[in-house]
Amino acid sequence: MLALLGFCILLVLITAIMTDRMSPLIALILVPFAGALIGGFPPATVSKFVLDGLRSIIPAAGMFVFAILFFGIMSDAGMLDPIINRIFRLMGARPSRITMCTLLLVLIIHLDGSGAVTFMLAVPPLVPLYDRLGMDKRILACVAAMGAGVNVLPWVGPMIRSSAVLQIPATTIFNPLIPVQMAGLSLALLFAYLLGKKEEKRLGLTGAAEAGVPQQKEFTEAALALRRPRMFWPNICLAVLVITAMIMNWLDASVAFMLGTGIALLTNYPDVKMQKARVDAHAKTALMMASILMGAGVLVGIMKGTGMVKAMAMALVSVVPAGMEQHIPFVLGIIGTPLTIFFDPDSFYLGVLPVLSEAYQMMGGNPVQIYQAALLGANTVGFPISPMTPATFLLVGLCGIELGAHQRFSLPFLWACSILMTIIAALLGVIPW
Repeated sequence: MLALLGFCILLVLITAIMTDRMSPLIALILVPFAGALIGGFPPATVSKFVLDGLRSIIPAAGMFVFAILFFGIMSDAGMLDPIINRIFRLMGARPSRITMCTLLLVLIIHLDGSGAVTFMLAVPPLVPLYDRLGMDKRILACVAAMGAGVNVLPWVGPMIRSSAVLQIPATTIFNPLIPVQMAGLSLALLFAYLLGKKEEKRLGLTGAAEAGVPQQKEFTEAALALRRPRMFWPNICLAVLVITAMIMNWLDASVAFMLGTGIALLTNYPDVKMQKARVDAHAKTALMMASILMGAGVLVGIMKGTGMVKAMAMALVSVVPAGMEQHIPFVLGIIGTPLTIFFDPDSFYLGVLPVLSEAYQMMGGNPVQIYQAALLGANTVGFPISPMTPATFLLVGLCGIELGAHQRFSLPFLWACSILMTIIAALLGVIPW
């Protein structure tokens, strides 16, 4: 009975989110709470489950909030400007250079972990360049998608959701995937080069014409007023120190970003009014994700506290053919990218994977491997082609192309990166074959 109730809650939750009948925050709170009441659990008991779930989510929420604030403030101060300008100067008018520099530019800007912000900052300056040379803007969308999709960081949404559900530090999930991700990024860079060479051949551009190529990114007066060029090296050192402290487990990730945010504000904007203004400028994004994570805490707390997750997992265990258990993570990694087209991050990482990981654990596997396999494609590599992700529509809109054209063109490249990373992860023993 518990398993059936759990599957019903999951089905209603996913349907409500995917059909836009409810926002993820509302669905994550109301659907499991109502389901637990229908299942006969007293309200006071359900409230206890909710509190247990919220306690487990606080470190992840704190990390995400302060990661958004930290990278937002550093971007405002212009930490990335010299690097971005250097990339612009390196581009020239050769499509093969332009596509590779596009990838590098997206990788750098995506340090904040937000796909929407990355596309907003990276794509508009590049569109005129692609137009001037007559380059296919499906390539721009594809390369930008690879740069943001393959670049999975400890503070991106799917990683934070995984950390919250498993109740372990994000670095425990992320660190074994570093060499795997390097392989994926290498393939993405190769694809960017090959796409550029193909454009050179199509356009007949074999010379080194440089006329009209922008030498640096242009900013509004308001953005320039926030820049702190003299703080470039101190900011770079601070960013490296914060990320190193997190990855090396010198500090908890949330503490590292809290300290980094405080130091960044104090050194770049000593004036209290400017400090408040910089926090306010990024507070909306931070609050939105923190709220969703709190909603995830409600879902996780209720599903675990009532025993529904375990009951659902036992039901799944009973239908898996004998001897096939060990292949679940590998198969999940292979099919993760196309799965993204049908699932948004909340319903997949907070609804589907907890059940699958619990079932895998009952079969003798490590539930962390389920999430590591999913992170190689599902809502990471595949998010820029998913209609469930608002950033996808932003990308195609900025590039001036249709969603279907973008999906057909980009899916093979994104999926190839995901498949390579899954194979490398299996070879390295991160996940089983």
